[in-house]
Formats: sequence, C-alpha cells, structure tokens
Amino acid sequence: MTAPILSLRNIRKSYGPIQVLHGIDIDVRPGEVVALLGENGAGKSTLSKIISGTVAPSSGEMTWQGQPYAPANPGEAIDAGVGMIHQELMLLPHLSIAENVFVGRYPRRAGMIDRRAMAQQAKHGLERLGLDVSPTRKVDGLSTAKQQLVEIAKALTLNAKLLILDEPTAALGGEEAKRLFEQIARLKSEGVGIIYISHRLEEIRQVADRIVVMRDGAKVQDFDSADVPIRSIVAAMVGRQLDRMFPALPTPCDEPVLEVQGLASARGDFEGVNFTVRKGEILGIAGLVGAGRTELVRAIAGADPIASGKVLLHGRDITPKSPRDAITNGIVLVPEDRKLQGLVLEHSIAENIGYANLGKVSTGGFITSGKVRAFADSNIAKFGVKGKGPQKANELSGGNQQKVVIAKWLARDPKVVVLDEPTRGIDVGARSSIYDIIVGLAQSGVAVIVVSSDLEEVLGVSNRIMVMAAGRQAGILDHAQANNVSVMELATA
Repeated sequence: MTAPILSLRNIRKSYGPIQVLHGIDIDVRPGEVVALLGENGAGKSTLSKIISGTVAPSSGEMTWQGQPYAPANPGEAIDAGVGMIHQELMLLPHLSIAENVFVGRYPRRAGMIDRRAMAQQAKHGLERLGLDVSPTRKVDGLSTAKQQLVEIAKALTLNAKLLILDEPTAALGGEEAKRLFEQIARLKSEGVGIIYISHRLEEIRQVADRIVVMRDGAKVQDFDSADVPIRSIVAAMVGRQLDRMFPALPTPCDEPVLEVQGLASARGDFEGVNFTVRKGEILGIAGLVGAGRTELVRAIAGADPIASGKVLLHGRDITPKSPRDAITNGIVLVPEDRKLQGLVLEHSIAENIGYANLGKVSTGGFITSGKVRAFADSNIAKFGVKGKGPQKANELSGGNQQKVVIAKWLARDPKVVVLDEPTRGIDVGARSSIYDIIVGLAQSGVAVIVVSSDLEEVLGVSNRIMVMAAGRQAGILDHAQANNVSVMELATA
C-alpha cells in the first residue's frame, strides 16, 4: 500500500476547559479521496483548520510526506503543498475574480504583476468548472454559487499535493457539482490527496474512496470503502437510526395566495416568469447556477428591482419596491447566505430575533430587554434552537443559525415564506428538523417557496417544482411527475 502523504496521530484540541478534538488518527494517501463526515459541531472544521495551519493542535503529531509537519499559519501550509476550500467564502469583494484567485501569489514578469497571464490562468480555471464570467470583473455582486466556483478555481490553481474541500458543493447544482467531480478525478490521477467534507451524503459514493465519520470531536467509524448504505453513515454520524429524512407532504387548498405575473428583472437576470402558490402549498424552484432562481425570489421579496410584471397577494397587487414593502404585506425571505444576509453574527440570538419583530418587543415605542428576552425564549423553544437568548449568533452551529433566521421571520406570522437554500452546509439531523418546520408551515396554511441546488431536497419537500433555465421559466412539474431526469431535462433545455 502507498505510504500516506499526510498522517495525523492522537490530535487533540482544547479551548480552555472544553476539549473539541479527542485523539484523532487519520491517514491520507496520494491519489485518494477521504470523505470526512459528521454533524455540525463534530470537529471536522477544527481538524481541517489544524491541517491547513489556521489553528494549532493542543497535542498530537502530524507528518507530511514522511517529515514532521506543524504549519504556523496557512501560508506555511500552502508552501508545503496543502490547500483548502473553506465552507465560508473567503473572497475579497473589492478585487477582481483573477486577483482573488491569485491573491498573495500574483504571477510576475520583469518584477511587475503580469495581469494578462493572471487573467488567462484564472479564465482557464473558471472554464474548467463551467463558469462563463470575465476574470477581470469584481467579485462584489456575484451570486453565492458563482463565488463558490471562484473559491474552487482558486484552490485548483495552487498545484497542491493535498486539498481539503469543505462543503464545496453546498451552493452548487448538479451540473456544477459534476464538473467539480471531473476535476477531482483529474487531481486523483495526478496523485493529489483530497479530504472531502460534505453533508450531501448521496454524492459521497461518486467522489470518495474511504469514509471517516466523526461525532462529538472523536473518530467513531472508518469505512474502508465509500460503497456504504446512507442509513449506516447517518447512524454513525448521529449515533442513532434516522427513520426518515422528508416528512409526508400536506395537500394544499385551491385558494391562491401568491401570484407572480410576467415578472422580469431590472438587471436582466430573468424574464416572463408566471406562477401561483396556493394556501398550504410548497413550491420548489430548481435550476442550474445562473438560472435566475435566487434573483427571482429576491425580487419577490423586494430585495432586487423589478422591471415589469406584478406580484399579487390574495389577488391584490403588492409588487414590492423594497424589502419593507414585502415584509409589511406578509412576504418574508430566508436568504441563501445566513451569515452575511440573515444574521448580525456579533449580536445575541435574542437581539437577532427581536430585530425582525420590534413591534412585538416594545411598549409605547420603547424596547425593553425583558420583552426581547421573553419573546426570543418562546421562539427559541418553538423552533428547537440549541442555544440561549444571550448567546452570540456566531457561537452557534450552522443548523442552529439557520433556525434563528427562520424563527425571527416566522414569529411575524407571514402569509408567504421564501427559503433560499434552507439547508446549505447543514448536517443531516438538522436538515430533517428544518424539513419538519417547512412542512409544518404548509400544514398551517402558509404558502411556501423553497429554492435549492440539492435536487433530492427539492424533490422531497415540494408539491410542485418550477424549473428555471438561463433566466426563463422552463416548466412546472407536479410532485408525481418530478424526478431527477425530468427536472434536469428542463434545466438544461
């Protein structure tokens, strides 16, 4: 058997009295993809940060290509040949795509930055991932999915011997993920070792050679093949059998709640969109990256400008010009990036919930801390947030952060709830509870729209699915008609 390129022995990490990693042993060999799986808080990201030089272990040893390895910072790790794609986007919005791809290692010619070579190399990396965008444009304004592809292109240009991919497909659709897997296969053939972290368990068989499962900071299972039933992986991750992922869908009423008529984006992202969402219905929206899904729901929620068309609520024209218009009329949006768009991370859970419900936490125009606390506590309990009101939002796991965003908007008793990538980067246990919340909303008579790049998800939670392709509405499928093939045929038409 080939000698490991990276070996970890008895790696431990503590923050004060709290131990977050308990004696981890892992080997990664050249040309091998090791899937590192576990729930949020299992210790996967901490372990990745130790390998990539962001965090130092409290104890234990690492070897790299047979030599002692202890990077003091990410720069040392990159110099050694270890690169990482972070789950949270690490791009600089004021710089161009090419500058982001090569930040800190710009190609030079005669002592000057060779911008032509930089743009050409960046463009090549983007094209390998199917992203048709100028490398000289700024990152600011790119969708989350496109920013994710830029992050991946950045890692692919490192010429690393080991890559850590932390949720690389979280914001990507099936076609984009397929292109990434092609690049992973190429890297494997070149002898690159890969640690692959994902909550999309169905893709593990496509990409991984082995599976390591972590739970509560410890390695609990080591599968020597990726050909393992998903049920077995889930049981190892959560420490119990998960009976089901998607709850039974409710039957919607005939009464239309939201109607979208001939809607077109002022920025040219989509046009001619028409659909209705009924009382108690969940409408899924599917499509490839760049299809206009996020831009459409942002326009419905008043966050992006509308060029033409109408948004009707119970037959009344309420076409929003701002988020306040939509919120006042009962339309709320849970955005795709909870950290940048959904939460004030440095503020408490209670404050975040209170910000969206000032009328319910104030008396005579004055906000009282007692009211904020009591209101937040009731919603924390109602939506199963694992945290206390005074706790800062940035101290929560991804799943619990998402529940806080959902809680703050549902506390307003909205008529229409739009969820954009509701389970992005969230573990299997938290996903199941969020699906229960979505279906519970529909059961209570709310009209629900779910945008997702995860085809299994959109098929599992939707009464009907609208498929978008290149900014246009390609078709609407009933739940009984919809499957992987029928959706992708429309998405690529």
